[in-house]
Amino acid sequence: MYRLVTGFVSHLMQKQEYSVLIMGLDNAGKTTFLVGRITLSSTVLQFWDLGGQRDIRSIWPKYYAECHAVVFVIDSTDKERIEECWAVFEEIVTDSRVDGVPTLVLANKQDCEGAMAVEDIKQMFNKLIVGKMNVSEGGVLPISALRGDGIREAVDWLFLRVHNSRQSSVY
Repeated sequence: MYRLVTGFVSHLMQKQEYSVLIMGLDNAGKTTFLVGRITLSSTVLQFWDLGGQRDIRSIWPKYYAECHAVVFVIDSTDKERIEECWAVFEEIVTDSRVDGVPTLVLANKQDCEGAMAVEDIKQMFNKLIVGKMNVSEGGVLPISALRGDGIREAVDWLFLRVHNSRQSSVY
């Protein structure tokens, strides 16, 4: 009986762990955002920073099947590469292995002069995802990874989505 009770208590105390992929073009600020692990109540978010160089992007799909959320970081100041950025993002969201996976776009470097407005980035995001992913599974948030602005909101967004995703898959 003791083992049954201790096993049950152990199961109740166990933390759910979720893998979150951090992707984006090189120099978007992904590594600045990187925290490794965050524990919130009974949930652990494990962040994996996947390099953004063109050569490394070919390995990204190998991680899709095991992820519970995707964070795509955009350099809001790099207007010259925004088309490339959205093309790479489209490759991710159209891959069947990320169907139903919460996807958050972080408009990084919002503290820098000349940064694209978050509303403009949201409009581009909405145009891109129409018919490709469920809008309730995606979002765009402004951040400054260097100053820490918007990070808490991003973590809260991820926590809520992976938690809801987990609960809906149980039923």
